[in-house]
Amino acid sequence: MNRKFVAFFAVAGLTVAALSAGSASAEKAVAIPAAKIDVPRTGTLQTAVFAGGCFWGMEAVFEGVKGVKSVVSGYAGGSAATATYDQVITETTGHAEAIKITYDPARVSYATLLRVYFSVAHDPTQLNRQGPDSGPSYRSAIFPQNAQQRAVAAAYIEQLDKARVYPAKIVTRIEQGQFFAAEGYHQDFFARNPYHPYIVHWDKPKVAAFKAAFAPIAR
Repeated sequence: MNRKFVAFFAVAGLTVAALSAGSASAEKAVAIPAAKIDVPRTGTLQTAVFAGGCFWGMEAVFEGVKGVKSVVSGYAGGSAATATYDQVITETTGHAEAIKITYDPARVSYATLLRVYFSVAHDPTQLNRQGPDSGPSYRSAIFPQNAQQRAVAAAYIEQLDKARVYPAKIVTRIEQGQFFAAEGYHQDFFARNPYHPYIVHWDKPKVAAFKAAFAPIAR
């Protein structure tokens, strides 16, 4: 959702049909093993906060996971005073574009959400960027909501690095910080703007890749 990238489409005069034709194989899920450890399942709803580039596509992927009750786009890692889009895109606030997932652990586990996150929701080997978007607000980061999530996330990163399933080292950071919801126009952007050039070129292939690779847990 980098503004310069959106402006590029407008100047270039690219059509949605042309973008669709060129993006069919733009995203593929990386085959990765399941986590060896997981957060114990509980009878109450839990939350997870992940950052991995533009939150439009991240939100769309996780909204398609069975057991996920809601996904909110927002900002994590900075202060409440600067948690606005206009400030975050200056790359001076310390925030990352992130999503807050509310999920039912009786239906989907934290480790399963991590597997989707690392396999298809974003590229964990890109430092401070994803696709066309660059800057620390697009960094790969996990914001554990408790000590158990932190332990599972750290162990999974170590497990995946040892398995060498990526061509480069994972750069995902485990951070702490509050989550702040983004502006209303960012929420459910994928569903409300299906023909937006960014959605068509970058996010629809990502969602399709998720559904293909994770069919048993896809809605």
